[in-house]
Amino acid sequence: MVSTKTSQASVAETSRQGIGSLEIGLRVLNEIAQSPKPLSLKELSLRLDLSSSRLHKYLISLSRMQYIVQVQNARYTLATASLTLGMAALKRIDPMPITFDAATRLHLATDKTVSVAIWNGKTPLIVNWLDSSQVLAVNIRLGSELSPFFSAAGRLFLAHLPPQRQQEIIESFYEAPSALPRHQGRQLDKEAFYAQIHRTREDNLSCFYGDFLPDINVISSPVFNLSGQIQAVISLMGMASNTDVRPGQRLERLLTATTKGTTKLICGTAI
Repeated sequence: MVSTKTSQASVAETSRQGIGSLEIGLRVLNEIAQSPKPLSLKELSLRLDLSSSRLHKYLISLSRMQYIVQVQNARYTLATASLTLGMAALKRIDPMPITFDAATRLHLATDKTVSVAIWNGKTPLIVNWLDSSQVLAVNIRLGSELSPFFSAAGRLFLAHLPPQRQQEIIESFYEAPSALPRHQGRQLDKEAFYAQIHRTREDNLSCFYGDFLPDINVISSPVFNLSGQIQAVISLMGMASNTDVRPGQRLERLLTATTKGTTKLICGTAI
């Protein structure tokens, strides 16, 4: 429920007098920014519901300030000032607080144990841990290092490593494994594990169905950075009896929406 104080603040913010022409100019700039290709005056006019004559004045001003430029037969796209503005914004974005905030919101929405892991160069490292009201009997906590083979988050990181580094880790492990990785109760030999890692990369999702923590299900999804590399992995876990982590089910949809939304906040777009 939204508090009366918050509602009043929102109404006050909305009712404040702004500069209408500036808001229209920013709408024009946003439309050009969101388009995958340069737009003509006619296309912009239709999308923004502005007359061509009125719109043209805004395009002239944005061009003078070098936020847009004409290319390809009088089509408009972003120019150097937009790039400068975007780079300045990116430099000010700290991805981890954004990821932690997303994990907290997921935790509140599901009342499941939620964690955030990063890659420390060799293994995943838990950097955020939020217990559910049904505390799980696990020996993983803040600061724990996870296995790339025996954790859902670890398999996601492993799946997205450069091919040579990924192969080195897998080949070294299978020279003398202490135990074989499992998926849905089935042991994975080396060939099967490579296939599983390939599917994990394709799906950007890793699910454990009590495979290593008895009666506990786990699902993990990645957050990416601008380089297309995994910034972090958010995982959700709970008792198998009440935590359905199958793809397409509610918890998977919530987790995937969380990580995709976090990636968009960090990168300005979904990857």
